[in-house]
Amino acid sequence: MSGAVLIALAAAIGNLLQGWDNATIAGSVLYIKKEFNLQTQPTMEGLIVAMSLIGATVITTFSGPVSDMLGRRPMLIISSVLYFLSGLVMLWSPNVYVLLLARLLDGFGIGLAVTLVPVYISETAPPEIRGQLNTFPQFTGCVGMFLSYCMVFGMSLTPSPSWRLMLGVLSIPSLAYFFFTLFYLPESPRWLVSKGRMKEAKQVLQRLRGREDVSGEMALLIEGLGVGGEVSIEEYIIGPDSELVDNQDEKDQIKLYGAEEGLSWIAKPVTGQSTLGLASRHGSMANQSMLMDPLVTLFGSVHEKLPEMGSMRSMLFSNVGSMFNITENQEKHEQWDEESQKDDEHHMSDGSGAESDDNLRSPLLSRQGTNAETNMGPPTSLSMRQGSNLVHANGEQASMGIGGGWQLAYRKDEKKEGALKRIYLHEEGGAGSRRGSIISLPGDAHAEGEFIHAAALVSQSVLRAESLLGQQSIEEAVETQSDAVTKRPGWKALFEPGVKHALIVGVGIQILQQFSGINGVLYYTPQILEQAGVGILLSNLGIGSDSASLLISAVTTLLMLPSIVVAMRLMDFAGRRWLLLATLPVLLASLIVLVIGNVISMGAVMHAVISTISVVVYFCTFVMGFGPIPNILCSEIFPTSVRGICIAICALTFWFGDIIVTYSLPVMLTSIGLGGVFGIYAVVCALAWVFVYLKVPETKGMPLEVITEFFAVGAKQAARE
Repeated sequence: MSGAVLIALAAAIGNLLQGWDNATIAGSVLYIKKEFNLQTQPTMEGLIVAMSLIGATVITTFSGPVSDMLGRRPMLIISSVLYFLSGLVMLWSPNVYVLLLARLLDGFGIGLAVTLVPVYISETAPPEIRGQLNTFPQFTGCVGMFLSYCMVFGMSLTPSPSWRLMLGVLSIPSLAYFFFTLFYLPESPRWLVSKGRMKEAKQVLQRLRGREDVSGEMALLIEGLGVGGEVSIEEYIIGPDSELVDNQDEKDQIKLYGAEEGLSWIAKPVTGQSTLGLASRHGSMANQSMLMDPLVTLFGSVHEKLPEMGSMRSMLFSNVGSMFNITENQEKHEQWDEESQKDDEHHMSDGSGAESDDNLRSPLLSRQGTNAETNMGPPTSLSMRQGSNLVHANGEQASMGIGGGWQLAYRKDEKKEGALKRIYLHEEGGAGSRRGSIISLPGDAHAEGEFIHAAALVSQSVLRAESLLGQQSIEEAVETQSDAVTKRPGWKALFEPGVKHALIVGVGIQILQQFSGINGVLYYTPQILEQAGVGILLSNLGIGSDSASLLISAVTTLLMLPSIVVAMRLMDFAGRRWLLLATLPVLLASLIVLVIGNVISMGAVMHAVISTISVVVYFCTFVMGFGPIPNILCSEIFPTSVRGICIAICALTFWFGDIIVTYSLPVMLTSIGLGGVFGIYAVVCALAWVFVYLKVPETKGMPLEVITEFFAVGAKQAARE
């Protein structure tokens, strides 16, 4: 996964520049208002700071649709150029109006980076570490803030601090960002697939994943173009084919191959209701609030643990990357695979065509024939088989791991000629260890009567059965129907139930994040701390109040870094929803303490200490949850076909809220004071906790395409209720 990690780090430099700018303007505005005599003009002071937000809002209006047309990478390149130009103009700025223009250009660069970097990372990251990688922007943003505060603090100690130099230094790191975006970052593979550029998408995925075989993920990306149709939740039992095989129902069975020699497995749909399935999927229904969105429970069922039922504990979907063991058994069966490669190719269907190195390699997890004797022998590792089809000429179905413990399988649609059903399989409440394989079961797990229960999202595939039957690879199959697969959706797609539901979650959490006051506090941290009297803390060292507030701001951002590291570790383990529900109460408590410290009369030193500690706790708690997670969620919950438009809507909400908070904060500090401002933010944080509890689902470890399918089925379920 090193390729995806390095790509995410390079893209996150755009957020480092945003953090750099936020801290620089927060420190330099102390000197700007002195030079331009703005002490009595809080409106103009607020406009200088907010002008970048206005620019970000304007550019965001176009960034989503334009990135859907041109790609994510060109927009990030443009962002780096805008950062560079704005830094040069700010370095020159002869008057306040030129400074406003420079801040506008800076806002254009910020808007593109903040909007598209999370989308880019989500579209390139594997599901297992997507949350961790999407925390990089928060981390690099804080690194930028820390470095900038250190620079501004150092300059503040000089006899004549230059705010122009403080702001103009932005051009230097922006050159590094330009280099990485132009020469290192590839285009998003999901965007390439949406444009029918399958070979390019395959090459990017191979680079990101560090392996040749990416056919499973390619199939997933293609299926992501057709979200929003009829989706149903079905239940399957997975067990040895010797126990589950039923010739009468053979058309509904999906044959799977595991990692043990001589063992094949069958996924068979459950008729009626499975007791285990009901317990897992609806177990939390009895405890949920009447107001809780059914979608939250639906997502939560994926992450709940199964009840312990004897050796059932050993039968969980325990491999995050795939149902099937790829690495642990690869060495064990390497010799067998090499010896049997020619024999396997001989068993290929006649319609598979000639092999080519340019073709995608599809995993063969289902061999020809239907009886156990024909299928004896070890399964093939996903990375070691080539030239097979997902649906074979004799009607058998195959499957492949798509990350996060999910499996993509296909079966013919008996009700619609030539159509395929796509099936996303997942063990009911799968919560096993994150290593091993569902198929690599201990010996006692093979006993008669013990099976694995799996939930499945079943919907119409964008591919046609005849395409896969007549083609050797997914790539060729899609090219034969590329116009239908990559057809650009209209605005009416925004009114699909799943998309509307996702927009409610995305827009709602962005509004609450902004009105919790974080960006206003970030921009004005030095002034807030100065008003709180932090200069008293450092007066004995001979440091002035301006420099003292900048120094404490730098220390604050430094303390935020380990908090973000903790969030990185928990993002894909505990999950996004858990982090929000756990950190918002701490955030609320820090705000309440800050309000009390400013309402109750106390000594100057005690007041400064309480204010400083409260602000530090506020920042450190915020960056663990409410800081990165809204952008992460918004980059995950929308279908590929309308992701750019939906992200633009959420980003516009973000920037409008940012403008209102930032522009109004100087006025609010003057009118109601520090205690009143933080009191308002505390109320918003309380409302945010309620919103998260009732409306925000858990998306950790799930492929993006599966998340959007869940929103589609969950929205329709909520509408029926």
